[in-house]
Parts: sequence; C-alpha cells; structure tokens
Amino acid sequence: MDKEHFRNLTSTGIILVLLVLSFFLLKSILLSIIMALILGYLFYPLYKKINKFIKSENISAFLICLILVLIIILPIWFLTPILIEKSFDFFVSSQQIDFITPLKNFFPNILASEQFSQEIGSTISSFVTKASNSLMNSFADLIRNFPTIILHLTVVFFTFFIALRDQEKFVDYIKSVLPFSKEVETKLFESSRAITVSVVYGRIFLGALQGIVASIGLFIFGVPHALLLSILTIIAGILPIIGTGIVWAPVAIYLFVQGNLFPAIGVIIFGLVATIIDNFLQPILLARWMKMNSALVLIGMIGGLFTFGLLGILLGPLIIAYLLIVLEIYRDKKTPGVFIEPAQHVKQLN
Repeated sequence: MDKEHFRNLTSTGIILVLLVLSFFLLKSILLSIIMALILGYLFYPLYKKINKFIKSENISAFLICLILVLIIILPIWFLTPILIEKSFDFFVSSQQIDFITPLKNFFPNILASEQFSQEIGSTISSFVTKASNSLMNSFADLIRNFPTIILHLTVVFFTFFIALRDQEKFVDYIKSVLPFSKEVETKLFESSRAITVSVVYGRIFLGALQGIVASIGLFIFGVPHALLLSILTIIAGILPIIGTGIVWAPVAIYLFVQGNLFPAIGVIIFGLVATIIDNFLQPILLARWMKMNSALVLIGMIGGLFTFGLLGILLGPLIIAYLLIVLEIYRDKKTPGVFIEPAQHVKQLN
C-alpha cells in the first residue's frame, strides 16, 4: 500500500469518525437545527428585501427573528394556559356527555338493541376519555419540559439567524461538497426550493387557513369547547385527503341531533367555505411550484409524526420529497414522474 493510498484511507476514516461523533453530539437538537434551516430557507426572500433598505445583515436577520417570535412564541405563551384550562374542562364534561340518546335518534334501526347501543356508547365514551386524557397529558408534558423547550428554541433562533445572514455562503459550501455537476446542482436546488415552498405554503399554510376559517364558525355559533375543536380542525386541514370536514361535519351532525338547527347550518357554511378555499387556492399555488402526490404527503406527515413528533408533520413529506427529487434527477426522463410533478418553470430548467 503506497503512502498516498494510506493517507486517503486515514483521512476518510477520520472524517467518518468525526461525522459519527458529531451526529451523536447533535442528535438531541438535530430537529431544531433542521427546522431553523427550513425556516431560514423560507424567510430568506423577506430578509433580502429588508436588507435592501436597512443595509445591515445583522439587523435585518434580527428583525426577521423578531417577526418569527411574534408569529410563533407569543401565541404559544398566551394560549397555553387557556388550552390547559379548556382541556381540563373538556375532560370533565366528556364524562357527562350522553352519547347513546343522540345516536338512537339518528340511527334508530341500527341501535334498536339496547345492549348493542350500550356497547357503542361505552366505546365512544372510552375513546373520548382517552383522547381528552392524552390531551391533558400533552399539556402537562409541555409545562414539565419547559426548560428543555427553551433550550431548543434558543438553538432554533440562533441557527435561524445564521441561516438568514450567511445563507449564500452556506449554499456555496454545500455545492462545493456535493459530488454532482453544475447542471445537476442547479436542478437539485431549484427543485428542492420548489417542493419546500409547495409543501409549506400549499399544504401547511393553506391547510391551517382552512382550519382557521372553519374554526371561526365554531366560535361564532357558540359550539362548546370551540378552542380545542379549532386546534383539531387546523391539524385536520393540514393533513391532505382528510381535511377539516372530519371535525366540523360531526359537530354539525351533533348540533342537528340536539335540535340546534341554526348553529348547525352556520358551522356547515363555514366548513364549506374552508373547503372551497382549498379547492380554489391550492391549484393556483401548486401551478407555480412542484406538485407532490397527496397520498405521499399524507404518508410522510403520519410517518413523520410518529418518528419526529409534531415537527414531523413538516419534515416527513419534505424528506420523501427530497428523495423523489434525487430519483427524478437520476432518472432524467422526459416523461412525468408518478409521485412528483414539476411546475412549468421547473420543467424549463430540466
């Protein structure tokens, strides 16, 4: 073995060892770093516009961080005590809800048997109790882990600040490490940006907007536990295929069964408006960016939720999307992909 070959093997071994050690060192905060990088990627155009007027990279990045605090931290700070109180009220009231009588009125033939109706009512009651109990435990964990959350948020905002200020240098460094040609690098970065914006704005932002619109109806018409139901509606709106109807439709049915006709109609109207927003705005957004198969987005979100927690709703589909982008570049075919379809301006680059 000559000296040059031995030196290359030694260098590779040292790099691999350092990479493994770095992974274990950063493992506990890796998701926070990834989240900050994604946010930096999305907020970078706004940072560039602000920097044109202020002419200071540090001040511009700090202002964007301040905006992010106002968007994320302040609502969490003010809503958490309210949510804890409402989740406790929901847990108590769920023990007193009569599920059997409304079901008998709505499905008299199916629930003619008293024993069968009791079994159904007991199953629903047990599910609601477990769900409300899990909700309370989640908020309790949030308070118990508050110091850890603060540390994670510190990592997020510090990394976000650096990702904004030094993004061009960071991208150039990544390009210098990647073993691809300039053409493939261009395709990879353009497609990555397109799919990231598509998932975040076309799915996360638009889904949250649907949930907010449907939730307004819950508050206006005085639906019990509207705040908790609104959170569930927003989460359901973000998940593709499922949609906000999984929340507002049962609520409307419940109000009809209880004889509250006017609130039920109002909830349905706001729910339909939310659905129309999705059907109208989503094609417009996806026409500009990259379109990913809805089933894959849903699978990515659910898998990400199980693997990474709540943050996985965003990371899951992005991980799958980046894999598909690499496969599409590797395929290098003129025929469209089965799982991912570029928008027109991305196709022109290819």
